[in-house]
Amino acid sequence: MAVSQLTTSSVAVSARSIASFEGLRPSTVKFASFGCLKNGSISQRSNRAAFVVKAATTVAPKYTSVKPLGDRVLFKIKTVEEKTDGGILLPTTAQSKPQAGEVVAVGEGRTIGKTKVNISLKTGTHVVYSKYAGTEFEFNGSNHLILKEDDIVGILETDNVKDLEPLNDRVFIQVAEAEEKTAGGLLLTEASKDKPSIGTVIAVGPGPLDEEGSRKPLSISQGNTVLYSKYAGNDFKGSDGTNYIALRASDVMAVLS
Repeated sequence: MAVSQLTTSSVAVSARSIASFEGLRPSTVKFASFGCLKNGSISQRSNRAAFVVKAATTVAPKYTSVKPLGDRVLFKIKTVEEKTDGGILLPTTAQSKPQAGEVVAVGEGRTIGKTKVNISLKTGTHVVYSKYAGTEFEFNGSNHLILKEDDIVGILETDNVKDLEPLNDRVFIQVAEAEEKTAGGLLLTEASKDKPSIGTVIAVGPGPLDEEGSRKPLSISQGNTVLYSKYAGNDFKGSDGTNYIALRASDVMAVLS
């Protein structure tokens, strides 16, 4: 009977096979030995994970500064919380990906038509940005992120998310509480509650730039109750448990009255 065998020798991969760029060190890659496949069963040779990758790119120590270009901004990422408020250690999979950071450097801005538009953010400003935007890397022992200015949601200089100041065409909304009961009076579990898509506008940004580089004010005002696209924007939870969402004005579908 034929016997199939899969070992590390059959997969010729090593850290040397990863291209090394000037100034950037490749991610650490570790491979555990694989077992043998015999008669449909796997004989394990190691209890270690089969494939472990450290994702962050690292800038070599010989480079002492990173200068963003154009309308890009460089941030030092806020450290991930490793414990709950009750002191319980969180595994990596349970830690929320940070959405906040401190501005370290800014680009020279961009040109719209014949107008040069500079980046208004200053170094040291604390901001909130879109969750999956930009490129992350390690520099001087800390995690940094570089992204376009338009991916910045707002400025947050306090520890309370309700103080968020939205930028550009973003609006900041306090989400309406989900219904606890059905129309017939039945109590709803958390899993069966619909995600609300109605809320009250807490703050609005200055508006997007037009073709001449001037701000175009938003038609939505603070205090409006609005209906917005259900899966748009970035969700936040306040220290008191209140839910908020920051999204683009174009994701607001109607003003309710």
